[in-house]
Amino acid sequence: MPFVTTKEMFKKAYEGHYAVGAFNVNNMEIVQGIVDAAKEEQSPLILQVSAGARKYAKHNYLLHLVEAAMEDTGLPIALHLDHGADFDICKACVDGGFTSVMIDGSKYPFEENIELTKRVVDYAHNKGVVVEAELGKLAGVEDAVKVNTKDATYTDPDQAVEFVERTGVDSLAIAIGTSHGAYKFKGKPELDFARLEKITNMLPGFPLVLHGASTVIPEFVAECNKYGGKLAGAQGCPEDMLKKAGTYGVCKINIDTDLRLAMTASIRKYLYEHPEDFDPRSYLGKGREAIKMMVAHKMRDVLNSSHRL
Repeated sequence: MPFVTTKEMFKKAYEGHYAVGAFNVNNMEIVQGIVDAAKEEQSPLILQVSAGARKYAKHNYLLHLVEAAMEDTGLPIALHLDHGADFDICKACVDGGFTSVMIDGSKYPFEENIELTKRVVDYAHNKGVVVEAELGKLAGVEDAVKVNTKDATYTDPDQAVEFVERTGVDSLAIAIGTSHGAYKFKGKPELDFARLEKITNMLPGFPLVLHGASTVIPEFVAECNKYGGKLAGAQGCPEDMLKKAGTYGVCKINIDTDLRLAMTASIRKYLYEHPEDFDPRSYLGKGREAIKMMVAHKMRDVLNSSHRL
């Protein structure tokens, strides 16, 4: 069973007013926890790999882990490159079996972003692979992506229309107030829904993407801190805001930080309570179970993607 692209996934999500979760994977336990949740919830699924994950686990290991997950569960899964920094990494993933790639040219001026994105689109489409791009800059840190708050910029709706028309991109990540990492807001969380609605109305039927959309679940933050972590002040996007975004043309919501927190909190707790245990299967198994429970919650209560297959 081959990987699927996101084209049909996003069409159904747009028409059904829900979002598909795109979950970052780094190792076997994370993959298993996510796909086990998706199978239980009968939810569409995107597994995505960052440049950092490719470096850590290697391309072929991750590719075959996801292939094994698909074979084991029978789920249709899209395999996506998250935050491709240049043409070369996008090409490597297109040639290496991915069905979706993101080219992130948001750090460049508008015309350079268009030029780079168009080059990736032309190559990927020729191979049957879909492309996501980004317009606007999200603050925060995720792997090699680092943007200071003062350098963050929201997506301009008029530019978004021009960008999509000139590049032929399949989906667009926009900046409306989310940010990468565990420290998304210092005060009251706010997303610019007026901007989102305007972009959606100007690009009818076109799938939009939210990056930096982990909720940084307080229970996991508290558990991390209780068992030796130092995550004071961590705060994410409220779940009701993300659910609302899914009704405004946002078809893909990226989730990474919540996966890291779920796994780390459960492992910290287990090792604290069982100092005598040195079997990795014991604590990694706890991490896998925590990820499964968290992802199932996201699919059911935030993304509204359960029972959509």
